[in-house]
Amino acid sequence: MNTTLVNLACIIDDDNIYVSLIKKIIKAKNLCSELLIFNNGQQSMTYFEDLSNTLSNNEIPEIIFLDLNMPIMDGWEFLEKFSKIKDELKKEISLYVVSSSINPSDMNRAKSSPTVKDYLVKPVHVKDLETIFMRKAV
Repeated sequence: MNTTLVNLACIIDDDNIYVSLIKKIIKAKNLCSELLIFNNGQQSMTYFEDLSNTLSNNEIPEIIFLDLNMPIMDGWEFLEKFSKIKDELKKEISLYVVSSSINPSDMNRAKSSPTVKDYLVKPVHVKDLETIFMRKAV
């Protein structure tokens, strides 16, 4: 059986090496059919704002991996704006903050947001990714 667990996932991160690694893991483990990649929060926010206007459900990711430290619009700004429009997308989206920060205040701030499913510290382990995608597929 060669079926993927999730149709569409999204990575919002400016670290090209990290993004490349995660893409390879997701592809090798067949966790997702398609990936959206954005280098900063502003690019992804524009995408989601456009989607909230068109409401094309198959273009809405089921899972989002969000970095905190990015240029132009960081993860905190994205989270604030996204939480205001997520209900308009009419799809349950699991958003995970993925950061190299081990600062407890960052972790607590992220986890206190009702939009955030969990906080993952880089590097993300293969088992963590598999668990996330399997949880979403159920």
